[in-house]
This record gives sequence, structure tokens and C-alpha cells, in this order.
Amino acid sequence: MKILVTGGAGFIGGNFAHYMTNTYPNDNIVVLDALTYAGNLETLEPIMNKPNFKFVKGDIRDREFIYKLFDEEKFDVVVNFAAESHVDRSIENPGIFVETNVMGVQVLLDASLKYNVKRYHQVSTDEVYGDLPLDRKDLMFTEKTPLHTSSPYSASKASADLLTLAYYRTYKLPVTISRCSNNYGPYHFPEKLIPLMISRALANESLPVYGKGENVRDWLHVHDHCTAIDLIIRKGKEGEVYNIGGHNERTNLEVVKTILKQLGKSEDLIHFVTDRPGHDLRYAIDPTKIETELGWKPVYNFDTGIKQTIDWYLNNKSWWENIISGEYQEYYAKMYKNRQ
Repeated sequence: MKILVTGGAGFIGGNFAHYMTNTYPNDNIVVLDALTYAGNLETLEPIMNKPNFKFVKGDIRDREFIYKLFDEEKFDVVVNFAAESHVDRSIENPGIFVETNVMGVQVLLDASLKYNVKRYHQVSTDEVYGDLPLDRKDLMFTEKTPLHTSSPYSASKASADLLTLAYYRTYKLPVTISRCSNNYGPYHFPEKLIPLMISRALANESLPVYGKGENVRDWLHVHDHCTAIDLIIRKGKEGEVYNIGGHNERTNLEVVKTILKQLGKSEDLIHFVTDRPGHDLRYAIDPTKIETELGWKPVYNFDTGIKQTIDWYLNNKSWWENIISGEYQEYYAKMYKNRQ
């Protein structure tokens, strides 16, 4: 198969590109990324010279460019990770989230339809369901939970999901959707909670925690997310949504304290800051459907996964230090200056 991975220089897309390139040497993996602030070509360096891997720089909003790419490459499968994904940034600038996460998805759907893609997979988020009360541990998100968005980010992702399902119903485009809980693991952009806390703790800087740190997230190791998507694009039923969760609910404060303990740092570094507007209280995914229908199970629990993640950050300081300094944005020019 020839598989297009959009947003493949980002955190989850990059891990998926690694997983697919290494797991399926007979498949061809093409990564497309616009290399905006969260796209980092250094993430793909370990697989860049693999014979079944190719990187293309481009924007999913550019219809002419996308059509030309689809016409040339003849993709069998499209897996769309490309998205603006930071909630705080969506509150500051909602427009770019609509442009990329909705209009960009429409371009990909149109191209997939025009060029007879066999499977279009939309990578979504549990945030489209809104949140759950902290005092009702029995409640979890299922695929039938109504959409109830809280931020411009989650609203744009829900819009993309509805558009994707509409293309299945109207045009019979073979689509699937996955909605995952919070991911963590290698190559996570340092503005996100876990890598931010790791990098700041290592520098003995204060660790900003929203509110009282009571917000609960279900943490999913990115490797487990990749294996789930792989199963869905190969065995998932067309027109279906699959929830992917890690069975690892933790409060934000528990996550931060776990990181500090692992690094041997004092909890005095924790600094509580004013909560963000519309901050969802609790996410919890019920992954029964993908477990029973496709046989998927997560490999990592949070304790083993967070240790592996911290070890990765300790062993790959140059990767995240380049991001913090901004040098990673120069990597594309350095890599491709002699390839034009």
C-alpha cells in the first residue's frame, strides 16, 4: 500500500510514520507536513533515508497542490493527523483552527474522492465530547456520546468529524474516524503538559499548573495509539468511529508529581496559575468497541509509559532543546538546501 500521513512531522503523526515505516517495509509511507511551529523535521530524521519513506512539504489547505500530489502518488490510504491542536492557541486565534482543521480536511476529502482513495482516516480527539464531572467515575465517553465542544479547537475537530461522515453518507467515500484520549511519549512538542514539565523540572524552573491541578485526563501512550490506527485502517468498518483510550486516568497534579518523583526533584517547583477559560474537567474514554471488534489492547500502563517517556527526553535533550531555542525551524533548510 501507499499511505499518505498528513501532519507527519508532528508528535502523533511522526510516531505513526516511524511505526508504519519500520513495521511495513513493503508499504510506501509519504509524510506531508506544512512545518508550521509544531512540525519538526528532526522528528523524522531516523527514518528519512529509509527506502519506503518520503517527505513532502505542503499545506492541506492548498487545493491545487494537494490534487497534484494525489494525482502523482496514487495513494491507497490517507491518514490525517494535520491539525492545529493547542487549546490555548485556539482561544487566542480561532480562525486558523477553522482554516486548517475544517477547510483543510474538506480539501483532503475532495482529493480522496477524486483520486479513488481506498480508505480515508480522520484522526480526532475525545475533546469533541466535552467533559465529564469529577464525581462520576462511572461515566465514560463512548462512540454514541453526543458532541459537546468547549473550545474553538474541539469545535473545529468536531466539524471535521461531521464533514468526514457526511462524505461517507453522501459520496460513499470509505472513511473511518478515531477519537483518542491524551497522548504522551517520544517527540511530544514541549508546549504540552508532560514534556513541558519534564524540561522545566530538569532546568529547576517553576512548573505552572492550571487551577488546583484537579483536571483529569486519560493518558494513552503514543505507540498504543499508532497500533490502534493501524488496525482501524486495515480492519475497521467503513463509516465507523472508534474511541481509543489508555485506561490511565490521572489528575494533572498527579502527573506532575509523578514526573518530579521520577526526576528526583522537589514538589516545591509546582506553581499554581489561573485556570484557562472553559477548561474541561475530566476526559475518560471507553475503548470497548475497538477492543471487542478489532482486538486492540494498549501495551503501556501509565507507570511504565511515563518512565519510558522521561528516559527518552533525558536521552534526546538536543531534540527538545532545539525546539525551545527555535533552531528546529532551520532544520528543513539545512536538510534540503542541496536537494532543490
